[in-house]
Amino acid sequence: MTNNSTDHYSKFLFIWFGQFISIIGSGLTIFSLGVYVYQQTGTASSYVFILMCAFVPPFLLKPYGGILADRYDRRSMMIFGDFGSTLGLLFIFLMMLKGNIELWQIYLGIAISSIFSAFQEPAYKALITDLLPENQYARASGLVQLASSAQYLISPFLAGIILTIMDIKFVFLIDVTTFVIASSIVIWIRNTLGRTQITRSEQNNMADLKEGIREFSKNRGVVNLIVTIMLVLFFVGLLQSLIIPMLLNLTTVKAAGIIQSICASGILIGSLFIGVFGSKNKHVKTLSISLFISGIFFANLGLSTNIAFVTLAGFMFFATLPFINTSLEVLVRKNIDNSKQGRVWSIISMITYLGYIIAYAVAGFLADKVFNPLLEPGGLLAETAGSIIGVGGGRGIALMFIISGLMISVFALLIWQNKKIKQLEDVESKDGEPSKNKYYVET
Repeated sequence: MTNNSTDHYSKFLFIWFGQFISIIGSGLTIFSLGVYVYQQTGTASSYVFILMCAFVPPFLLKPYGGILADRYDRRSMMIFGDFGSTLGLLFIFLMMLKGNIELWQIYLGIAISSIFSAFQEPAYKALITDLLPENQYARASGLVQLASSAQYLISPFLAGIILTIMDIKFVFLIDVTTFVIASSIVIWIRNTLGRTQITRSEQNNMADLKEGIREFSKNRGVVNLIVTIMLVLFFVGLLQSLIIPMLLNLTTVKAAGIIQSICASGILIGSLFIGVFGSKNKHVKTLSISLFISGIFFANLGLSTNIAFVTLAGFMFFATLPFINTSLEVLVRKNIDNSKQGRVWSIISMITYLGYIIAYAVAGFLADKVFNPLLEPGGLLAETAGSIIGVGGGRGIALMFIISGLMISVFALLIWQNKKIKQLEDVESKDGEPSKNKYYVET
């Protein structure tokens, strides 16, 4: 590793640390608002709508955010996104100070913050390619996933403590502070390294978007890979939205929170392993095997009502996710022109987010109207599947998890057999230098 690459990696670590604490702050807000809204309404749908407000705006706006990430200094875009996200938090804070805050005001504040994340995230992902050589992509990706896991591992624990000693309004101020710290670090790095020289496109935004779509779609291996991952994320979205309702039929609220933290710690362990040791070059093989194993553990979440068994299955499922995500990111980075990665990452995010959003939209209906009735006492599957996985509240969700896990394992086999995806592995670098291929433009 050269002195220059070492220096850039240290700069990346500073930026990563700022984003790490910012993600913790965001997790504090989402967890606290989820508890607050559920306590006020007593309905799960109100909590699910918080997730929709957090996901839909970035889904709609990320392509435009990706265009800006390719047109302007990516560090400046991160600063813009972080500072803009504080506006929604301050809006909720001020409404709570006035008293009698309404649900629509909470949803609006979350939506405002998530709008600006649509500009921050594509710039952050593309900035990694700006700062680091290819042989450090996997390690950086592992650290990014480690930071992302903090929202599910650290934030709920901290929020539970904070809410017992102070009012929820102060959680928003803590989150705003983390955004300011993250932005300040990026400002310092930008002043240290100087602004990135950007070749401004003479095209309009729609032309840039079309160019990004062309760059994404011309590599059939990347297209096949991303579409498959979108389908996988539909099933993961079912897990994210229904795991707590299933657990609450098996144990207490407090125990469900502890189980969620333990399961999320699997992401921490997997991300730490990749961050320290990196990953092997056989990324398609790693992706296929990890995805297949994750599907098996996903299915095991629904097989038993034993809390220890469910917790272990959840932990192992989440531990495989960093290996899947790292392999996916490296394969995309190696096969997409760096000058267009902001646009391509935003398009990829939009496609993969579609799986989550569809899952959030149908999860409640599938659980309440289709699967749970099948496994209620006297239900159509009570004497067949019910004799294996149990009958009663939440067992229909368990059956959904079993089916979802098996489907993920099937998709893993499809990736392994896809020749176009396998060709992505053929783009290799030598001695840590970027590969010279038709998709790479040396800068």
